[in-house]
Amino acid sequence: MNDLICIAGPTASGKTGLAVALAKALNGEVVSCDSMQIYRGMDVGTAKPTPEEMQGVPHHLLDVADPGEDFSVGRYVRLATEAITDIHRRGRTAIVAGGTGLYLDSLVKGEEFAPPSREGERKFLEDAAEQKGIEYVYDMLMEADPETAERLHLSDRKRIIRAMEVFLITGLPLSWHIAQSRQRPPRYRPAWLGLNFRDRAKLYARIDARVDQMLAQGLEQEVQRLLDAGVDPQTTAMQAIGYKELASALRGECTVEEAASRIKQASRNYAKRQLTWFRRNDKIRWIYPDETPDLLQRALKLLAREPD
Repeated sequence: MNDLICIAGPTASGKTGLAVALAKALNGEVVSCDSMQIYRGMDVGTAKPTPEEMQGVPHHLLDVADPGEDFSVGRYVRLATEAITDIHRRGRTAIVAGGTGLYLDSLVKGEEFAPPSREGERKFLEDAAEQKGIEYVYDMLMEADPETAERLHLSDRKRIIRAMEVFLITGLPLSWHIAQSRQRPPRYRPAWLGLNFRDRAKLYARIDARVDQMLAQGLEQEVQRLLDAGVDPQTTAMQAIGYKELASALRGECTVEEAASRIKQASRNYAKRQLTWFRRNDKIRWIYPDETPDLLQRALKLLAREPD
């Protein structure tokens, strides 16, 4: 028996609309699986669903972090699991929808991640790297967790410090935590649905139209507000497609028109990467909006496992 429904697919394929329709049909609630919709104040550029688009359906995992925060897949899994548990407790259907494949797979597997950062250990390691060089911390890691150290390059300062921090906090190497997580059976048994277009040109046209709509809805002004609020342009949030390009335009490095063109190309490239990721999942049953007049009925039929 399936304990949740997962809707995957590339950007601009219609995942939110289908999730809302299914939620209304199945007494459900939507859990967003988008690594950028988690940030407050980033609404237009992440295509965050509006109250009108939600149609009264509760949505979870939106606006749970500030743009200046570092947000991890581990934190997403913890918050999403809590939301799903609460949805099930109230006798409703959990529908997870989004295009962030790593988050989606990690949630379904129920991967347990190493503990969050702790200020004391992190500061000790940052100071050591600053004063003695990252090589010093890397040597510490090589002694404590050679398996992890051997797969990290010296230039990967952030991961070196994080791996050593995990060892200092837990007394166990990061490689041990990863191995333990992989040995556990999956937490959920979802029914998988995917949205894509037979005609790739139609998907790209939808992507281009969405970018034009975002600009008309004030994406440039949204980026300016974030910068004015002191959000560092180098944060993970501001590296999102749309924000990075328009921040560049606002600095005078290109025109808004050039930025828009770059956003469209970057979005098309992202869609390709998403499809490559999701096609590895042979449990996904695909729906093609360009040849399916009624997405909801098709989805309900697939969920009921009715023959074509």
